[in-house]
Amino acid sequence: MATDNRKQRGKNVNDIVFPVAESLMQLPEGYSDFIADIKARVTQQRIKTVLAASTEMILLYWEIGNAILQRQQSEGWGAKVIDRMSYDLKRAFPDMQGFSPRNLKYMRKFAEAWPDFQLVQRTVALIPWRSNITLLDKLQNPELRLWYAIKTLENGFGKDMLVFQIDSQLHKRQGASINNFNVALPPADSDLASQIFKDPYLFDFLGTADPRREIDLERKLVEHIQKFLLELGQGFAFVGRQVHLELGGDDFYIDLLFYHLKLRCYVVIELKAGEFKPEYVSKLNMYQNVVNVTLKHPDDKPSIGLLLVKSKNKMVVEYSLAGFTNPMGVAEWENQISQSLPDDIKSNLPSIEEIEKELGNDEF
Repeated sequence: MATDNRKQRGKNVNDIVFPVAESLMQLPEGYSDFIADIKARVTQQRIKTVLAASTEMILLYWEIGNAILQRQQSEGWGAKVIDRMSYDLKRAFPDMQGFSPRNLKYMRKFAEAWPDFQLVQRTVALIPWRSNITLLDKLQNPELRLWYAIKTLENGFGKDMLVFQIDSQLHKRQGASINNFNVALPPADSDLASQIFKDPYLFDFLGTADPRREIDLERKLVEHIQKFLLELGQGFAFVGRQVHLELGGDDFYIDLLFYHLKLRCYVVIELKAGEFKPEYVSKLNMYQNVVNVTLKHPDDKPSIGLLLVKSKNKMVVEYSLAGFTNPMGVAEWENQISQSLPDDIKSNLPSIEEIEKELGNDEF
Protein backbone atom coordinates (compact mmCIF):
# COMPACT_ATOMS: atom_id res chain seq x y z
CA MET A 1 0.00 0.00 0.00
CA ALA A 2 2.89 2.31 0.86
CA THR A 3 4.43 1.48 -2.50
CA ASP A 4 1.22 2.48 -4.28
CA ASN A 5 1.21 5.82 -2.42
CA ARG A 6 4.78 6.53 -3.48
CA LYS A 7 3.88 5.70 -7.08
CA GLN A 8 0.86 7.98 -6.86
CA ARG A 9 2.96 10.82 -5.45
CA GLY A 10 5.51 10.30 -8.25
CA LYS A 11 2.75 10.40 -10.83
CA ASN A 12 1.42 13.66 -9.43
CA VAL A 13 4.86 15.26 -9.64
CA ASN A 14 5.26 14.20 -13.27
CA ASP A 15 1.80 15.50 -14.07
CA ILE A 16 2.90 18.92 -12.74
CA VAL A 17 6.42 19.10 -14.17
CA PHE A 18 5.92 18.01 -17.75
CA PRO A 19 2.89 20.20 -18.59
CA VAL A 20 4.81 23.23 -17.24
CA ALA A 21 7.84 22.40 -19.36
CA GLU A 22 5.61 21.92 -22.38
CA SER A 23 3.87 25.26 -21.80
CA LEU A 24 7.21 27.04 -21.65
CA MET A 25 8.02 25.67 -25.08
CA GLN A 26 4.77 27.01 -26.53
CA LEU A 27 4.68 30.60 -25.32
CA PRO A 28 2.23 32.92 -27.05
CA GLU A 29 3.56 35.63 -29.29
CA GLY A 30 4.61 38.72 -27.34
CA TYR A 31 4.92 36.83 -24.05
CA SER A 32 8.63 37.64 -23.65
CA ASP A 33 8.03 41.39 -23.91
CA PHE A 34 5.02 41.08 -21.63
CA ILE A 35 6.86 39.27 -18.83
CA ALA A 36 9.85 41.63 -19.19
CA ASP A 37 7.51 44.59 -18.66
CA ILE A 38 5.96 42.95 -15.57
CA LYS A 39 9.42 42.25 -14.13
CA ALA A 40 10.43 45.86 -14.72
CA ARG A 41 7.33 47.09 -12.88
CA VAL A 42 8.00 44.80 -9.93
CA THR A 43 11.63 45.94 -9.82
CA GLN A 44 10.65 49.62 -9.89
CA GLN A 45 8.10 49.15 -7.12
CA ARG A 46 10.59 47.18 -5.06
CA ILE A 47 13.16 49.96 -5.37
CA LYS A 48 10.52 52.55 -4.38
CA THR A 49 9.59 50.49 -1.33
CA VAL A 50 13.20 50.09 -0.23
CA LEU A 51 13.97 53.77 -0.80
CA ALA A 52 10.87 54.79 1.14
CA ALA A 53 11.99 52.58 4.02
CA SER A 54 15.45 54.16 3.88
CA THR A 55 13.93 57.65 4.05
CA GLU A 56 11.79 56.76 7.05
CA MET A 57 14.81 55.24 8.78
CA ILE A 58 16.84 58.45 8.34
CA LEU A 59 13.94 60.57 9.60
CA LEU A 60 13.80 58.31 12.67
CA TYR A 61 17.55 58.80 13.13
CA TRP A 62 17.03 62.56 13.07
CA GLU A 63 14.28 62.33 15.69
CA ILE A 64 16.45 60.18 17.95
CA GLY A 65 19.42 62.49 17.47
CA ASN A 66 17.33 65.56 18.13
CA ALA A 67 15.92 64.00 21.32
CA ILE A 68 19.46 63.25 22.55
CA LEU A 69 20.57 66.76 21.66
CA GLN A 70 17.70 68.39 23.53
CA ARG A 71 18.31 66.30 26.66
CA GLN A 72 22.01 67.09 26.64
CA GLN A 73 21.35 70.79 26.20
CA SER A 74 18.51 71.09 28.73
CA GLU A 75 19.58 68.61 31.40
CA GLY A 76 23.29 68.26 30.86
CA TRP A 77 23.31 64.56 30.03
CA GLY A 78 26.81 63.28 29.36
CA ALA A 79 28.20 61.05 26.64
CA LYS A 80 27.92 57.93 28.83
CA VAL A 81 24.14 58.09 28.50
CA ILE A 82 24.54 57.17 24.83
CA ASP A 83 26.30 53.93 25.79
CA ARG A 84 23.36 53.02 28.02
CA MET A 85 20.89 54.00 25.29
CA SER A 86 22.69 51.67 22.90
CA TYR A 87 22.42 48.80 25.36
CA ASP A 88 18.72 49.38 26.08
CA LEU A 89 17.72 49.85 22.43
CA LYS A 90 19.56 46.73 21.32
CA ARG A 91 17.79 44.71 24.00
CA ALA A 92 14.40 46.17 23.08
CA PHE A 93 14.91 45.71 19.32
CA PRO A 94 17.29 42.77 18.79
CA ASP A 95 16.26 42.42 15.14
CA MET A 96 17.24 46.02 14.29
CA GLN A 97 20.68 47.38 13.52
CA GLY A 98 21.97 50.90 13.82
CA PHE A 99 21.89 51.35 17.60
CA SER A 100 25.62 51.17 18.26
CA PRO A 101 27.05 54.00 20.42
CA ARG A 102 28.91 55.34 17.40
CA ASN A 103 25.80 55.47 15.24
CA LEU A 104 23.78 57.11 18.01
CA LYS A 105 26.46 59.81 18.22
CA TYR A 106 26.14 60.29 14.46
CA MET A 107 22.38 60.69 14.92
CA ARG A 108 23.02 63.47 17.42
CA LYS A 109 25.53 65.10 15.07
CA PHE A 110 23.08 64.69 12.18
CA ALA A 111 20.30 66.52 14.05
CA GLU A 112 22.71 69.23 15.15
CA ALA A 113 24.00 69.77 11.60
CA TRP A 114 20.48 69.86 10.10
CA PRO A 115 18.20 71.65 12.61
CA ASP A 116 15.48 72.30 9.99
CA PHE A 117 13.36 69.13 9.88
CA GLN A 118 11.58 70.21 6.67
CA LEU A 119 14.94 70.61 4.95
CA VAL A 120 15.87 67.12 6.13
CA GLN A 121 12.67 65.74 4.62
CA ARG A 122 13.32 67.44 1.27
CA THR A 123 16.99 66.59 0.84
CA VAL A 124 19.24 64.60 3.17
CA ALA A 125 16.60 62.04 4.17
CA LEU A 126 16.47 61.06 0.49
CA ILE A 127 20.13 60.03 0.29
CA PRO A 128 21.75 57.01 1.99
CA TRP A 129 22.78 57.17 5.62
CA ARG A 130 26.42 56.42 4.82
CA SER A 131 26.47 59.36 2.44
CA ASN A 132 25.06 61.53 5.20
CA ILE A 133 27.87 60.41 7.50
CA THR A 134 30.36 61.35 4.77
CA LEU A 135 28.86 64.84 4.58
CA LEU A 136 29.15 65.18 8.37
CA ASP A 137 32.73 63.92 8.51
CA LYS A 138 34.21 65.78 5.57
CA LEU A 139 32.37 69.13 5.47
CA GLN A 140 32.09 71.65 8.26
CA ASN A 141 30.59 74.51 6.26
CA PRO A 142 26.75 74.20 6.35
CA GLU A 143 26.23 75.82 2.93
CA LEU A 144 28.85 73.62 1.30
CA ARG A 145 27.42 70.53 2.99
CA LEU A 146 23.96 71.36 1.62
CA TRP A 147 25.44 71.96 -1.87
CA TYR A 148 26.97 68.48 -1.92
CA ALA A 149 23.81 66.95 -0.48
CA ILE A 150 21.80 68.42 -3.36
CA LYS A 151 24.37 67.23 -5.93
CA THR A 152 24.28 63.77 -4.38
CA LEU A 153 20.51 63.73 -4.76
CA GLU A 154 20.58 65.09 -8.31
CA ASN A 155 23.34 62.78 -9.59
CA GLY A 156 22.76 59.68 -7.49
CA PHE A 157 26.28 59.74 -6.03
CA GLY A 158 27.14 56.72 -3.92
CA LYS A 159 29.36 57.11 -0.88
CA ASP A 160 32.62 56.50 -2.76
CA MET A 161 31.70 58.89 -5.57
CA LEU A 162 30.66 61.53 -3.03
CA VAL A 163 34.04 61.22 -1.29
CA PHE A 164 35.77 61.57 -4.65
CA GLN A 165 33.78 64.66 -5.62
CA ILE A 166 34.40 66.34 -2.26
CA ASP A 167 38.13 65.57 -2.35
CA SER A 168 38.37 66.83 -5.94
CA GLN A 169 36.47 70.01 -4.97
CA LEU A 170 33.62 69.70 -7.41
CA HIS A 171 32.12 72.93 -6.07
CA LYS A 172 35.11 74.85 -7.42
CA ARG A 173 35.27 73.03 -10.76
CA GLN A 174 31.60 73.13 -11.73
CA GLY A 175 30.69 76.17 -13.81
CA ALA A 176 34.36 77.15 -14.15
CA SER A 177 34.96 76.53 -17.88
CA ILE A 178 35.85 79.47 -20.11
CA ASN A 179 33.02 79.83 -22.62
CA ASN A 180 30.90 82.15 -24.73
CA PHE A 181 27.58 80.79 -23.49
CA ASN A 182 26.34 84.18 -22.29
CA VAL A 183 26.39 85.58 -25.86
CA ALA A 184 25.70 82.39 -27.83
CA LEU A 185 22.75 81.00 -25.84
CA PRO A 186 19.48 82.34 -24.42
CA PRO A 187 19.81 83.29 -20.72
CA ALA A 188 18.13 80.14 -19.35
CA ASP A 189 20.18 77.80 -21.51
CA SER A 190 23.34 79.80 -20.83
CA ASP A 191 22.96 79.43 -17.07
CA LEU A 192 22.25 75.71 -17.35
CA ALA A 193 25.17 75.07 -19.71
CA SER A 194 27.54 77.07 -17.52
CA GLN A 195 26.67 74.86 -14.54
CA ILE A 196 26.92 71.63 -16.52
CA PHE A 197 30.44 72.19 -17.83
CA LYS A 198 33.35 72.30 -15.41
CA ASP A 199 37.08 72.99 -15.33
CA PRO A 200 39.22 70.98 -14.91
CA TYR A 201 37.90 67.53 -15.74
CA LEU A 202 39.60 64.84 -13.70
CA PHE A 203 40.51 61.65 -15.55
CA ASP A 204 42.40 59.88 -12.80
CA PHE A 205 41.22 56.55 -14.21
CA LEU A 206 43.54 56.97 -17.21
CA GLY A 207 46.61 55.66 -15.38
CA THR A 208 49.87 57.08 -14.12
CA ALA A 209 51.21 58.52 -17.38
CA ASP A 210 49.62 61.35 -19.37
CA PRO A 211 48.61 60.35 -22.90
CA ARG A 212 50.88 62.14 -25.36
CA ARG A 213 48.61 61.82 -28.39
CA GLU A 214 44.94 62.70 -28.84
CA ILE A 215 44.15 59.23 -30.17
CA ASP A 216 45.57 57.65 -27.01
CA LEU A 217 43.52 59.97 -24.79
CA GLU A 218 40.38 59.27 -26.81
CA ARG A 219 40.91 55.51 -26.65
CA LYS A 220 41.43 55.63 -22.88
CA LEU A 221 38.27 57.67 -22.35
CA VAL A 222 36.19 55.29 -24.43
CA GLU A 223 37.67 52.28 -22.61
CA HIS A 224 36.51 53.89 -19.36
CA ILE A 225 33.35 55.42 -20.85
CA GLN A 226 31.25 54.73 -17.76
CA LYS A 227 33.65 56.60 -15.49
CA PHE A 228 34.04 59.31 -18.12
CA LEU A 229 30.27 59.79 -18.14
CA LEU A 230 30.29 60.05 -14.35
CA GLU A 231 32.90 62.79 -14.55
CA LEU A 232 30.98 64.63 -17.28
CA GLY A 233 27.93 64.61 -15.06
CA GLN A 234 24.27 63.73 -15.25
CA GLY A 235 22.46 63.98 -18.57
CA PHE A 236 25.22 63.03 -21.03
CA ALA A 237 24.53 60.17 -23.45
CA PHE A 238 27.40 58.76 -25.51
CA VAL A 239 26.76 58.82 -29.27
CA GLY A 240 30.09 57.77 -30.76
CA ARG A 241 33.81 58.30 -31.30
CA GLN A 242 35.56 59.34 -34.51
CA VAL A 243 32.21 60.32 -36.00
CA HIS A 244 32.75 60.70 -39.73
CA LEU A 245 31.97 63.95 -41.53
CA GLU A 246 32.48 64.49 -45.28
CA LEU A 247 32.86 67.99 -46.66
CA GLY A 248 33.48 68.52 -50.36
CA GLY A 249 35.22 65.19 -50.67
CA ASP A 250 37.39 65.72 -47.58
CA ASP A 251 36.99 63.51 -44.54
CA PHE A 252 36.84 64.80 -40.97
CA TYR A 253 36.28 62.96 -37.69
CA ILE A 254 34.76 64.25 -34.46
CA ASP A 255 36.72 62.86 -31.52
CA LEU A 256 33.71 62.25 -29.27
CA LEU A 257 30.04 63.02 -29.78
CA PHE A 258 27.47 63.14 -26.98
CA TYR A 259 23.86 64.20 -26.56
CA HIS A 260 22.71 66.07 -23.47
CA LEU A 261 19.21 65.20 -22.32
CA LYS A 262 18.52 68.42 -20.38
CA LEU A 263 20.06 70.82 -22.86
CA ARG A 264 18.44 68.87 -25.73
CA CYS A 265 21.42 69.21 -28.01
CA TYR A 266 24.50 67.42 -29.34
CA VAL A 267 27.77 68.07 -27.54
CA VAL A 268 30.86 67.94 -29.75
CA ILE A 269 34.03 67.18 -27.78
CA GLU A 270 37.49 67.70 -29.20
CA LEU A 271 40.48 66.33 -27.28
CA LYS A 272 43.96 67.83 -27.23
CA ALA A 273 46.92 66.29 -25.45
CA GLY A 274 48.82 69.59 -25.33
CA GLU A 275 48.35 73.32 -24.81
CA PHE A 276 45.42 75.30 -26.21
CA LYS A 277 45.89 76.85 -29.64
CA PRO A 278 43.49 79.41 -31.20
CA GLU A 279 43.05 77.35 -34.38
CA TYR A 280 41.40 74.58 -32.35
CA VAL A 281 38.35 76.81 -31.88
CA SER A 282 37.86 77.29 -35.62
CA LYS A 283 37.91 73.54 -36.23
CA LEU A 284 35.46 72.90 -33.39
CA ASN A 285 33.16 75.60 -34.80
CA MET A 286 33.20 73.88 -38.21
CA TYR A 287 32.27 70.54 -36.64
CA GLN A 288 29.35 72.16 -34.84
CA ASN A 289 28.09 73.73 -38.07
CA VAL A 290 28.08 70.35 -39.79
CA VAL A 291 26.37 68.63 -36.84
CA ASN A 292 23.70 71.34 -36.80
CA VAL A 293 22.96 70.73 -40.49
CA THR A 294 23.35 66.95 -40.81
CA LEU A 295 22.53 65.47 -37.39
CA LYS A 296 20.43 68.00 -35.52
CA HIS A 297 16.70 67.22 -35.35
CA PRO A 298 14.32 70.17 -35.85
CA ASP A 299 13.35 69.88 -32.17
CA ASP A 300 16.99 69.87 -31.03
CA LYS A 301 18.81 73.00 -29.97
CA PRO A 302 22.10 74.03 -31.62
CA SER A 303 25.08 71.90 -30.66
CA ILE A 304 27.53 72.89 -27.95
CA GLY A 305 31.28 72.44 -28.37
CA LEU A 306 33.70 71.46 -25.62
CA LEU A 307 37.44 71.64 -26.19
CA LEU A 308 39.48 69.68 -23.63
CA VAL A 309 43.15 70.65 -23.47
CA LYS A 310 46.07 69.81 -21.18
CA SER A 311 46.75 73.47 -20.42
CA LYS A 312 45.55 76.91 -21.50
CA ASN A 313 46.15 80.62 -21.25
CA LYS A 314 42.89 82.14 -20.06
CA MET A 315 43.31 85.41 -21.95
CA VAL A 316 44.20 83.65 -25.20
CA VAL A 317 41.12 81.45 -24.88
CA GLU A 318 38.81 84.40 -24.22
CA TYR A 319 40.04 86.29 -27.29
CA SER A 320 39.87 83.12 -29.41
CA LEU A 321 36.20 82.55 -28.53
CA ALA A 322 35.19 86.16 -29.22
CA GLY A 323 33.07 86.55 -32.34
CA PHE A 324 31.89 82.95 -32.65
CA THR A 325 28.14 82.42 -32.54
CA ASN A 326 28.22 78.69 -31.79
CA PRO A 327 28.28 78.04 -28.03
CA MET A 328 31.70 76.69 -27.03
CA GLY A 329 33.61 76.04 -23.86
CA VAL A 330 37.27 75.32 -23.16
CA ALA A 331 38.47 73.35 -20.15
CA GLU A 332 41.55 71.49 -19.02
CA TRP A 333 41.79 67.79 -18.24
CA GLU A 334 43.93 66.24 -15.52
CA ASN A 335 44.70 62.70 -14.44
CA GLN A 336 46.92 63.29 -11.43
CA ILE A 337 45.01 64.02 -8.23
CA SER A 338 45.38 63.08 -4.59
CA GLN A 339 42.75 60.37 -4.56
CA SER A 340 41.98 57.83 -7.26
CA LEU A 341 38.49 57.22 -8.51
CA PRO A 342 37.24 54.10 -6.70
CA ASP A 343 37.28 50.97 -8.85
CA ASP A 344 33.97 49.70 -7.51
CA ILE A 345 31.84 52.54 -8.84
CA LYS A 346 29.48 50.84 -11.28
CA SER A 347 26.76 53.34 -12.08
CA ASN A 348 24.88 56.40 -10.90
CA LEU A 349 22.01 54.29 -9.61
CA PRO A 350 22.44 51.67 -6.89
CA SER A 351 21.26 48.14 -7.48
CA ILE A 352 18.49 46.64 -5.39
CA GLU A 353 21.07 44.50 -3.60
CA GLU A 354 23.16 47.56 -2.76
CA ILE A 355 20.13 49.44 -1.45
CA GLU A 356 19.09 46.49 0.69
CA LYS A 357 22.65 46.17 1.98
CA GLU A 358 22.56 49.86 2.85
CA LEU A 359 19.46 49.28 4.96
CA GLY A 360 20.79 46.17 6.63
CA ASN A 361 24.36 47.25 7.42
CA ASP A 362 24.12 50.54 9.24
CA GLU A 363 25.70 49.18 12.41
CA PHE A 364 28.90 50.94 13.39
